[in-house]
Amino acid sequence: MTSTLDSVSQVKTAKLTGILYLLIIILAGFSEGYVRSTLIVPGDAATTAQNILTSEGLFRLGFVTDLLAFMIDLVVSVLLYVLLAPVNKTLAMVSAALRIVAHPAIASINLLNHFIAIPLLSGSAYIATFSPEQLHALVLLFLDIQNYGYLIGGAFFGLHCLLLGYLIYKSKMIPALIGIFMSIAGVGYLVETFGMILLPGNDAIFTMIVAITAVLGELSLTLWLMIKGVKVAHESI
Repeated sequence: MTSTLDSVSQVKTAKLTGILYLLIIILAGFSEGYVRSTLIVPGDAATTAQNILTSEGLFRLGFVTDLLAFMIDLVVSVLLYVLLAPVNKTLAMVSAALRIVAHPAIASINLLNHFIAIPLLSGSAYIATFSPEQLHALVLLFLDIQNYGYLIGGAFFGLHCLLLGYLIYKSKMIPALIGIFMSIAGVGYLVETFGMILLPGNDAIFTMIVAITAVLGELSLTLWLMIKGVKVAHESI
């Protein structure tokens, strides 16, 4: 009777994890894929500043949806640990820690570089001290810094995905193929981070690599957890 209840609890936890993971994808995708990609024009400080001033509400909303995504990610980190600790408790703990460092820690603090654009463009003290061109350049600089902050967080997240993929592969609770996909996603995140830093000018290539691998790994895991949950619980190894 106890094992049955444990199995039911595992399935419910897995499905909750999948639902929350989908929320993260939607919220973060809106912030990065719509808000910033719409308002920020790479290399054009004046247009970027004008877009933010014109659509300040959207810019603020992008901040909020990102922050919500990172808060939910903290919960997902713990839930994934609970699900996969029976496979290997130590590796599951390391995997969860890497995810917590990547998004709830680094990426959350990094959001300051997003938000600072608003006081720079609307604060009277800044307007009186700097010329419009200088303010616009500062805004674009902080937004560029935010991008590199994401890359730093992406390195930790890539390692998390590699470990998560291994744990899934060994678990027998989730298809091994999804574990392989997650490990490939981890490689994609690492390639993006170190590629953009070491080989500037190839951003489009690295962005495409991480987009394809992340969708393959994270979306397949999300849908499986939402629809199927997990098969069975296993003893620690």
